[in-house]
Amino acid sequence: MSAKQIVLAARPKGMPDESAFRTEIVEVKAPEQGEVRIKGLYYSVDPYMRGRMSDAKSYAAPYEVGKPIVGGIVAEVLESKAEGIKAGDLVTGRVPWATEVTVPASELSKIDANLAPPSHYLGILGMPGLTAYFGLMDIGKPKAGETVLVSGAAGAVGVVVGQLAKQQGCRVVGIAGSDEKVDLLKHEFGFDEAINYKTTPDMTAAIAVACPDGVDVYYDNVGGEITDAAIMNLNFHARIALCGQIAQYNVTEVPMGPRLFPRLLTRKVLLKGFIVSDYLDRVQEGFAALAKGVKEGKLKYRETVVEGFDNLPKAFLSLFSGENKGKMIVKA
Repeated sequence: MSAKQIVLAARPKGMPDESAFRTEIVEVKAPEQGEVRIKGLYYSVDPYMRGRMSDAKSYAAPYEVGKPIVGGIVAEVLESKAEGIKAGDLVTGRVPWATEVTVPASELSKIDANLAPPSHYLGILGMPGLTAYFGLMDIGKPKAGETVLVSGAAGAVGVVVGQLAKQQGCRVVGIAGSDEKVDLLKHEFGFDEAINYKTTPDMTAAIAVACPDGVDVYYDNVGGEITDAAIMNLNFHARIALCGQIAQYNVTEVPMGPRLFPRLLTRKVLLKGFIVSDYLDRVQEGFAALAKGVKEGKLKYRETVVEGFDNLPKAFLSLFSGENKGKMIVKA
């Protein structure tokens, strides 16, 4: 049995291109006791993966050059030697980018395709949805009547954050990178207002207009100049959930920006960086809340689907030009 796999060919400097990846043909071993052989159906590409291509110390070990990229997947079980999992089951987990692979069953979870489309387990019912839920609810602690500002609002995490904040009775303002995304946020996902940062020369002033009562919760997915502008509009006792910094993932030099800690101090702001694995002991709580919202039609979701396993690198790279609306998924 042979399969394709995609490995990290070289560590990119600055914005990566397709030369950072290499496709190989490998043999797939038969499963031993406790293992399953799976076929990939849907693959997740996520901005955090850029950090793992670097060898800088971080919260997760870097990818190894010459070894497969590892990411989220929804797969079909082809062969099982593990109790509780049988051929034909649908599973999700974090495994190498490969068309087929044999892995320990302990690294996978079965999914219920009757609750939602299987690909949703890589988005609203997976890591992005849980990231949105815990970042907003545990760090942001939104209260009715407050204003919640979300950067990267049309992405996989941002669209969930905005809807959850609306359910808490908040005014919600999103920041995105096109007029089409602005319309999407306002008319499909219920944001009260949205700003196209690419056509806005003064983000500090634009946020002040969109958030006339100031910002109580800032959910930061991007960093950079957008975050500089958001911080200038924070209210006293505001909370910042620091989720992502995609604006800076590909920089080759440390950018010089405003020194904002005095502003955080004088506004008595809480800023907390987090990753979803901080909440492993509460995953069922988050999943139950998200699943309820999906089942009741109170949480809407969007996916941008790219066809073909070979297009995984291209789909990943397109995240940095903002081509996705909602979750970027690759369908095998």
